[in-house]
Amino acid sequence: ADSSYPILAKHGIKPDYVLSLERIPLTSEFFNNDFGEFDKDILFVLKSYVHPHTTKYLQKNNRNFMLVSTYASFINYLKLDDFGYFNMGFSVANMNFLLAIHLKHKNIVLIGQDLAYAKDGLSHTKDYSNLDKHEGHFQRDKNKYTTQAYGDNGKVESSFVWTLFRHNFEQDVANAKKNYYITTYNCTEGGARIEGTIEKPFLWACENLL
Repeated sequence: ADSSYPILAKHGIKPDYVLSLERIPLTSEFFNNDFGEFDKDILFVLKSYVHPHTTKYLQKNNRNFMLVSTYASFINYLKLDDFGYFNMGFSVANMNFLLAIHLKHKNIVLIGQDLAYAKDGLSHTKDYSNLDKHEGHFQRDKNKYTTQAYGDNGKVESSFVWTLFRHNFEQDVANAKKNYYITTYNCTEGGARIEGTIEKPFLWACENLL
């Protein structure tokens, strides 16, 4: 995901793909960097109407990217059918999940999909660059979007947007299982329960699926 990209680079964890679908300039700033050799062979997959700064930053140091389109009336009117389409969902994480389906993976592992506030009220990890933009959100949402916790460990506080993302995941997970025989594991080890996934520790996934 776009927001995870600088964090992965910081820790030397190289992804095969980095996806982005946001139209706001703030998200483009995740690509306003140059990680040199780290970026080699990473493919940046962008929804076709991301903010122009995103492609500008990627082109500045010759990073490889491709534009992909979702199904929409205007997009279909352009008749770029030869390039293909795929649904992307509401969030970049949903987009990642759907790309994994198109790549025909039989096991999909979710990590970092808390979709809920931490016990201390934080919305993201402490090294997330835009953490300050979410100040006061926990107090705003408290007791409005409570949902079942990962591991059936009581309840957690969520938000309107995260609830949309979670429901999107649950629909896609069910569709992937029914139509493509794909098994989805949630290895986040915290946050909200995503129905339809198999909850396992991330270490288990590394030892048994990789």
